[in-house]
Amino acid sequence: MAALPPAPARHRVVITGAGLITSMGNGWGENVDGFREGRLAFREVTLFETAGQRVHRAGEVALPERLPATRLGRRRAARVDRATALVIHAAAEAAAQAGWDRLDLSAEEIPVVLGTSAGAMALGEAYYEQAVATPERHTGQVRRIEHYQIQTQALLAAESIGVAGPVTVITNACASGANAIGHAFEQIRSGRAARAFCGGYDALCRLVFAGFDSLQALSTGLPRPFDAHRDGLAIGEGAGVFLLESLEAAQERGAAILGEVTGYGAATDLHHLTQPHPQGDAALLSMTRACAMAGVGPGEIDYLNSHGTGTPLNDVAEAQAIRRWCEAAGEDPARLCVSSTKASIGHLLGGAGAVEAVICLMALRGGWLPPTTTVREMDPAVCFDLVRTPRDKDVRTVLTNSFGFGGANATLIMRRWPA
Repeated sequence: MAALPPAPARHRVVITGAGLITSMGNGWGENVDGFREGRLAFREVTLFETAGQRVHRAGEVALPERLPATRLGRRRAARVDRATALVIHAAAEAAAQAGWDRLDLSAEEIPVVLGTSAGAMALGEAYYEQAVATPERHTGQVRRIEHYQIQTQALLAAESIGVAGPVTVITNACASGANAIGHAFEQIRSGRAARAFCGGYDALCRLVFAGFDSLQALSTGLPRPFDAHRDGLAIGEGAGVFLLESLEAAQERGAAILGEVTGYGAATDLHHLTQPHPQGDAALLSMTRACAMAGVGPGEIDYLNSHGTGTPLNDVAEAQAIRRWCEAAGEDPARLCVSSTKASIGHLLGGAGAVEAVICLMALRGGWLPPTTTVREMDPAVCFDLVRTPRDKDVRTVLTNSFGFGGANATLIMRRWPA
């Protein structure tokens, strides 16, 4: 019998750059204090008319009028849509932090993995409005068609920081951003790449906003994850970007290391198009798989960033999954610190998992827990330590959950890098 080939080497995967833009602010500095204090960042929607909707507020980003300095030509930069601009802002910050803006990466194949749900949906809306109102007028329509395609957004974002390589776009509902980071992590861990550009994004658009409102999934007040009287989520927008490298590649060039990705798990429960499994079966499986890869148990997780949308069914299902996950390992869930940052900026859909991963990295590096400050009365299903006020804590290992429509579930685990 022929001998089996040797198992592939497993490489440690570190974060050398992280960029963030949300309704809380543009960049690490503007976001870190807001999330540490649990501020709320919601405002009246100005991007489109909401007069016919039940809800009129969202986590809308105060997007700068100009892009940051990039490697895009002036003409290409002028054609960038709002969704792509969000990614470019986050990517520019990550590239500067990692020192990639000073490197010539043109000869290196660097995977580009981005997650999104709506992509450039606003361009599709604009195309339709013009086609219906003035069908004989075609000005700008070709550009809208080109930039509406998700791969164009990914290519522009990569080009903006001088990266070229295989492009993968993951659109797996609200788990997209976490899946994108997980896929890039596996590319490096397996040795197929030394570096990767990954993250997630979504921009506000009328169709998605109206769709969630018509489902009566949006809160008419504030999103209150794990509150006994929660009535829905809030929609937000933004982007989160990680620049990942193998430990060897980062050390070879003397890069500053921000943290380490140690585990990734994904699972699908196929229970319902929009409702999670009541007992959180796939959520339990994704957390278990991530922990197995990272070599940790629930007792070693210092903070869990929950999916925590504030919808009646999601929060109970996630609470059940967390309880089962802890108890299966012989751990008391009451000692586990949990919160949902969607209470501060809303649900960023395909970008949520990536943005929340960056927030977790902030907590790891800063030694604090982001509170969920909108909770008044906890749901009886809450079995863990729900962080409701600002809290300092020595955080070494964090876990973040992202669950989407159709039963898509993803979990990431990160570890603090020693100073």
